[in-house]
Amino acid sequence: MNQINKVNLGKSEIEITKIGLGCWQFSGGSGGFGGRYWPSLSPEIINEIVKVALDGGINWFDTAEAYGAGKSERNLANALHAAGMKNGDVVIATKWFPFPRRANSIRKTIDKRLHYLDGFGIDLHQIHASIALASTKGMMDAMADLVKDGKIRSIGVSNWSAGKMRRGFEILEEKHELQLVSNQVKYSLLDRKIETNDILDTARELGITIIAYSPLEQGLLTGRFHEDPSLIKKLGRLRKMMSFGLRPKKKLERTQPLIDALEEIAQAHNASPAQVSLNWLINFHGDVVVTIPGASKTSQMEQNIGAMHIKLSKDEMSRIDELTQNYM
Repeated sequence: MNQINKVNLGKSEIEITKIGLGCWQFSGGSGGFGGRYWPSLSPEIINEIVKVALDGGINWFDTAEAYGAGKSERNLANALHAAGMKNGDVVIATKWFPFPRRANSIRKTIDKRLHYLDGFGIDLHQIHASIALASTKGMMDAMADLVKDGKIRSIGVSNWSAGKMRRGFEILEEKHELQLVSNQVKYSLLDRKIETNDILDTARELGITIIAYSPLEQGLLTGRFHEDPSLIKKLGRLRKMMSFGLRPKKKLERTQPLIDALEEIAQAHNASPAQVSLNWLINFHGDVVVTIPGASKTSQMEQNIGAMHIKLSKDEMSRIDELTQNYM
């Protein structure tokens, strides 16, 4: 593997590259979180994507039970085995979906997560959403039990507000002497709300890593839809709605100035708009933010890896910042 600088996951000793691989698209085209959004990828393609990630220095992978009811976890494990990886060689993050379950489900389902991961341990286990029947205390207590039992190494959450994130952090630290290490949230140049709703500031204060998902807005920041709007028609209904809303043409027009700027900056670095977008995301706030773009092709994986090797100037970083202020 190529050597790439790593950062600590929260205050843990777990070290990760600033870009990991999001594995939602490994869900086998099934489940409410997979089948309605992603087409099924063959095992051969999944294996190739993971191999390219590993060869490029990526050392961590983010999946979830909700991604095809375990299929993403199993497909990831199969690809890692095919690449000759063993437990401990990579960092694995997965998630428990809270609604409509009780906190005890966290304890009851952990062996199923480990079963699907087929020999790979869970380095980061996350509460997948903020809406839950269980209390914050109940969920944090259950997660702490898994750490103490050696089932997982660290605890994270996803889509939690600043207040709820702080509450979870305090419960773990004061009652269990453990750390909340991450909050996985939507964050991109076209969605910078975490900078104004206290999530980013609270994470920085508490030493919590922000894991940004959808960093390229499902491909919008690559510029390919601006170049060829007809590609939008080929998207599934759910993905089209989530990415473009009811007025795709209006969204393309509104974001065109940003895409033009990204293309100009990218040309100066022999890079792509997507790589510039990812590089800004993982560097603008120091080491607080890491990200997990997905990949359904090896070429996309290669692009993601290349984003870590760009060095944007202060002026370029500031220009992108100014152009995206309206998305806070």
